[in-house]
Amino acid sequence: MTAIACLRLLKGEDAFPAVQAQAAANSYLGARWMPPRRYGAVAPLAFVLADHRASQIDPVEVQTMAAELEALLFPERCGGKVCLMTFEGDETAVLKFATLTQAELAGLYRGEGSAGPAGRVQAITAEEIRAVPSTREEAAVARAEAASAPAQAKPQTKPQARPEPKAPPAVPTGWWGLYDLAEESFCGSLLGLRADLAEPPPIDDDKLLVRDLTGLNEAQPLLQAAAFGDLYLPLGFWNLTTPASQESYKRRLSRYPLDLQPRLGTSVYGTPREASLGLLSQIRALLKPSFAFLDLNVQDPSFPVHNLPQELINSVTFALPEGDERQRLAAIQTFLERQSTYRGKLVLQGVAGVRTAGELDACREGGITRVSGPAITSFLDRPVEAAEGSPCGEDRQAAA
Repeated sequence: MTAIACLRLLKGEDAFPAVQAQAAANSYLGARWMPPRRYGAVAPLAFVLADHRASQIDPVEVQTMAAELEALLFPERCGGKVCLMTFEGDETAVLKFATLTQAELAGLYRGEGSAGPAGRVQAITAEEIRAVPSTREEAAVARAEAASAPAQAKPQTKPQARPEPKAPPAVPTGWWGLYDLAEESFCGSLLGLRADLAEPPPIDDDKLLVRDLTGLNEAQPLLQAAAFGDLYLPLGFWNLTTPASQESYKRRLSRYPLDLQPRLGTSVYGTPREASLGLLSQIRALLKPSFAFLDLNVQDPSFPVHNLPQELINSVTFALPEGDERQRLAAIQTFLERQSTYRGKLVLQGVAGVRTAGELDACREGGITRVSGPAITSFLDRPVEAAEGSPCGEDRQAAA
């Protein structure tokens, strides 16, 4: 029992850059089409998928991909649509389907069939999953059946029930509330990825870039509507230092309104312990037109902040490691040992991933400025809307 299919991206009226679409689809499949399932690019905008544990490819999973690619390729949400065509048949037919032209794919989408192989074809968008004829002969039969159907149909005595609307794909992002322990009030929000709640993030830079760009797309309309607080968006250190990725960030950030800049910050994750001044200066220059604040998200509590000029960064956030509370409390104490250096450089200290009342108390008593994590708020659909509220209480984030 092995499902094998060819996945094609149809370039319709809403044209998208083929190179960007190919890279995005490849990164998506690499992150989601996990072993023992297999996939491979066989032609431009064409991939072969195989799953030996299934008899058919799940169209709902492909629909999620269509929705996420649509958000990535049409960030302005101005009506652009991504259509994925799936073909299921034997291996020879699947490979033949990969050679169909875009014009032939468009004919399949319109229900005209093609001169290609016979098989199971579906046109899948974020809004619908629709089976279409695979050959011109099948299309002719379908047209004949449709033409004769009204004459054979009996009068309806009762109106047919309207089908239930399909649930939209889950939004891939959410928000953590940022709490200022000195002021004892919320001060803003940090964008997060919903996938990180279930599994560790990927480590490949191309997959991380797709995540970052998805986050920028999803955040933009909410940022414009958010009236409260600082708003931080996570971006990856190494992608911010790679020319090709830098261009992707620039194109996306060029759509952000300039009046948001004074409230926006970026939390640069994956920052290495020995981050060079040259690379950090390059990141600061790249992001300064769009972000007022630069936060370094680090995993080493003894991060050598003393090596950095105070004007280069605004804050350093220590991401708590996995482990039991005793280990995490010890890591917080190590981070606090350098507090005098942070204060001397006017660099704020933050802790992310706080999940217990004990960890929160340790941060408060030690003088940490800002905290975020499950002990502060649940994972929110929207940014925090007011300063009122308190972490770890029944009223936590009622305002949001």
